[in-house]
Amino acid sequence: MASTRESRRAAQRQRVRRQRLLAGSLGVILVVVLVAVLGSGGGKSAPSRPAPPKVKPVVDGGPLAPAAVGGLASLWAPQNVVGIQPGTAAAYQAASTVPGPGGYMLIADRGNNRILVVNPQGQTVFLYPSPADLQAGRRLFYNDDTFVEPGGQALIANEEDNHVVVEVSLVDHSLKELFGHPRELGSDESHLNTPDDAYALPGGSFTVADAYNCRILFIKGGVILHQYGQAGVCRHDPPRYLGAVNGDTPVPGGGVMISEIPGNWIDEIGPDGKLVFAVRAPVSYPSDPQPLPGGRILLADYASPGHVLIIDHAGKVLWRYGPSQGYGRMDHPSLAMALPNGNVAVNDDFRDRVLVIDPRTNTIVWKYGHTDVPGTAPGYLNTPDGMDFIPAGPRGGPDYAAVVHP
Repeated sequence: MASTRESRRAAQRQRVRRQRLLAGSLGVILVVVLVAVLGSGGGKSAPSRPAPPKVKPVVDGGPLAPAAVGGLASLWAPQNVVGIQPGTAAAYQAASTVPGPGGYMLIADRGNNRILVVNPQGQTVFLYPSPADLQAGRRLFYNDDTFVEPGGQALIANEEDNHVVVEVSLVDHSLKELFGHPRELGSDESHLNTPDDAYALPGGSFTVADAYNCRILFIKGGVILHQYGQAGVCRHDPPRYLGAVNGDTPVPGGGVMISEIPGNWIDEIGPDGKLVFAVRAPVSYPSDPQPLPGGRILLADYASPGHVLIIDHAGKVLWRYGPSQGYGRMDHPSLAMALPNGNVAVNDDFRDRVLVIDPRTNTIVWKYGHTDVPGTAPGYLNTPDGMDFIPAGPRGGPDYAAVVHP
């Protein structure tokens, strides 16, 4: 009996051993199969995943163009400028990496009846009228704001106290009267009364603030195409009526941004002729407002001490520069302009200089002119009242053809 029980136990242990060996083998096989299946995507090709797109980092432009509105590149983005040119993007991108003015500065030297273009080192690379121009009878009279025309073949300037808008050819230095009558102020369909801020527009027309006729004119071929405001009716009711005006900056899309002196109003009128907004600027005398990306406005306070500031459409101050004394004090700054590197250029009219301010540090980083000393010699100005920015070209020199506004 004992041997029979031992035989049965031995047989049972053998069966259990065989079952364990079989289970282990099946487990190994199962693991191998699972690994193979997972590695092969379950028998199907694993879908390829596209590489993540390369995101160009946004270069913060400080108060002028913070990252929230697209950074520095937003300053020359097609949707934020008027009359985009083929070379604009490359030229302004290059200028964004250069300190100071970032390129060439055109200066309307009103008190000296001339236009200068100077490089970042302060050297004059263009002068109008030149001695040859004067000998040929070509001269300017109280030339105020001066801007490069789309395409870079000419400059447009308003001779404020001469009551005329003129064009200077960069090709042959010819001088042409575009509208108005020299030394004759008036309010009819061919006269002006203290024209300000003449801007050439794509398509061959131009706009001008007819200051004391309280109207903004759009002119082509010597004919007024349309206008906002009405001569002889000076009151704030845009777009039908306006107070005395001193700014008419073109807005991308076909609108215009206007500054009215009485009441400190800044108005934007859309391409359909309807009022977009009107806001009272927190300044004593708003001058030449410039639209910035993100629904903001850069403007000068034409006063002493003067200020430069950025506001939103509700009039809230987002940034301000305006020391009350010392080297940084400004005396009637008339135009503040955004530069591609995030700096701000300013005409400091009655201190006879053009300044470049870094709004990130609120410091003056470049100057042309001798503070409080008017003159005609190289490096001197006399009541500069207009300017424009011109980027450097691929071969050096000013690239007039790449210029855009605002």
